[in-house]
Amino acid sequence: MRHHHSKLVRVAAVLLAATSLQGSPAFAQAAPSAIAAAPASAKPKFGTWGVDLSVRDMSVKPGDDFQKYASGGWLANTQIPADKPSVGSFYELFDTNQDEEKDLVTNAPAGSKYGAMYQSMMDENRVEQLGLSPLKPDLAKVAAISSKAAMARHMGTTDGDFGSSIYSFHLDADTADARMNALNINQGGLGLPSRDYYLSPEFKPQRDAYVAYMQRTFQAIGNPSPAAAAARVMAFETAIAKVSWANADRRDIDKTNNPMSSAELAAYAPGFAWASYFEGAKIPAQKRIIVNEKSAIRDIARIYAATPLSTVKEWEAFHTADQASPYLNKAMVDSRFAFTKTISGVTEQRPRWKRSVTLVDGSLGELVGQDYVTKYFPPASKAKMVQLVANLKAAMAGRIQSNSWMSAPTKAAALEKLSRMDVMVGYPDKFRDYSALEVRPNDLYGNVKRATRFNADYDMEDLGKPVNHMKWGMNPQTVNAYNGGGENKIVFPAGILQPPFFDPNADDAVNYGAIGAVIGHEISHGFDDQGRKIDATGTVRDWWTKQDAARFDAEAKVFGDQYAKFEPVPGAFINPKLTMGENIADFAGIQVALDAYHRSLGGKPAPVIDGLTGDQRFFLAFAQVWREKQRDDALRSQVTTNEHSPGRFRVLGPLRNVDAWYQAFNVQPGDSMYIPPEQRARIW
Repeated sequence: MRHHHSKLVRVAAVLLAATSLQGSPAFAQAAPSAIAAAPASAKPKFGTWGVDLSVRDMSVKPGDDFQKYASGGWLANTQIPADKPSVGSFYELFDTNQDEEKDLVTNAPAGSKYGAMYQSMMDENRVEQLGLSPLKPDLAKVAAISSKAAMARHMGTTDGDFGSSIYSFHLDADTADARMNALNINQGGLGLPSRDYYLSPEFKPQRDAYVAYMQRTFQAIGNPSPAAAAARVMAFETAIAKVSWANADRRDIDKTNNPMSSAELAAYAPGFAWASYFEGAKIPAQKRIIVNEKSAIRDIARIYAATPLSTVKEWEAFHTADQASPYLNKAMVDSRFAFTKTISGVTEQRPRWKRSVTLVDGSLGELVGQDYVTKYFPPASKAKMVQLVANLKAAMAGRIQSNSWMSAPTKAAALEKLSRMDVMVGYPDKFRDYSALEVRPNDLYGNVKRATRFNADYDMEDLGKPVNHMKWGMNPQTVNAYNGGGENKIVFPAGILQPPFFDPNADDAVNYGAIGAVIGHEISHGFDDQGRKIDATGTVRDWWTKQDAARFDAEAKVFGDQYAKFEPVPGAFINPKLTMGENIADFAGIQVALDAYHRSLGGKPAPVIDGLTGDQRFFLAFAQVWREKQRDDALRSQVTTNEHSPGRFRVLGPLRNVDAWYQAFNVQPGDSMYIPPEQRARIW
């Protein structure tokens, strides 16, 4: 698991330096950059100025339910497709991008690697003819394992191959010296989405489906006692789940920052052959390893030591087959889907061409991304986005300087961090070189294995080296954005820089309310409950005073208590401890973006268009970006496992605390969303 980026949202996963201006008043008060106007003849994608007014529900008062007011018609008339867990702006744009990528891969020139990868996945006849034969050598490797040490060595190889491990690893900026990379170790071993799926009564249907899937898999691969094997594997994973950390604790830097040497780790977590594991992963002895879920990593080693090798081999064989199954025959694909649909609630498998595009995207992302941006991301869009980000950074500086809970020294440190925050827009300055990767149009299984190893080696090539800030953690075509944490950078791929998030032909209020709030969201992660623990250099150091932290925590509790009352699906409430960072980022993003919009007006009043003020258009654009419908199973999974609140509450939760929203729509006491001014959260 690679979890070191704060992302805006999770879409694809569901589907398979500025100069230092520390303390400078000029930074906060700098004149906004002018944003070039679109040609008079250019039309926005939605409506006449960038928002679809036809989907509003004018029978709903804005102050009663702003999501329904802004998008009630869409909510009433939109059906969730059978092959999706959710539908909304992110998924609609994801579909658009998949269509665009399909056009690229199906029209790829002869010899194209991504064309060959797509072709190999689409060749169903060959996949059926081969059956399980591609999988058998991998299962034979597992069957030949004769000791726990050999199993640990094998687990070390699975970062770049089919198979699983009770631990995972990744590189991130060293918590003590952010200029250098450090190895991070995380808990692993689970096949269900989180520990809660093993331990909570509400997830019994998913557990039952998982065990049934294991039985089918064991039968398919020739295990003589499929039901007994499935029961043993489930017992092993349940034991691991009981000692695993909850997701809310896994996002707390104070808890996860546990540096050890290789020798110290082996002494702390005996029962697992760490030297063999690292040997399999081709990782030499390390002076500093950041051990994330400290007690879980120790206790999982104890469970491993107490579990018969035969059971661990069954566990490894199942996960090898599970991970390989999307690239095997229809029987294996369908068996896996019969389980995974219980997590997402979907009723239909995604079309094969979409799964094929997703494979291309995951295996050759920057290769297809290079052609994607050439065709779909004009230089003018990048230039306008760079200007938008500059305006948002200036607005954030103003928010830092004017807030009431930060002391002067903390404000100075925050302004330094903001000034040094790198901004990356559209695509990397240097694309990856894929020339060493072999892709054959008639070898799907081999292609996936080679690409998996190629990408794992790329991820780990900087072990023991300085951090390469030019590397991206997302592909250019991804509909998402992220804050790089210890790298102190924010990244906005071209994939999200399209309507409704960004439209160069839309009214400025729309772009600030949509992509502007996204930019503000990512900037503010550098200053949230975890960002405050990383300084301007990327080093883990709490640069707030105790008094600042106490004032912040008090306001955050006010905000979190509001979210704790939200019940997206009966019996499942939002966990503010898990979602706090993302909720605060949403809250900050709106306010910083609105400030930036006001600054962009240069002191002039915003025009009234279709009877709507600039602020009204801003908030409508924000609400329509986050419109979303989700299946109950998908909602329950998100509330349990995801640090992001569901889309509806990313609208309702923050806006209830934004004074300007009350003024824009004349929200009054008695309205359902109304909170008295003295009870509103005041964070940014």
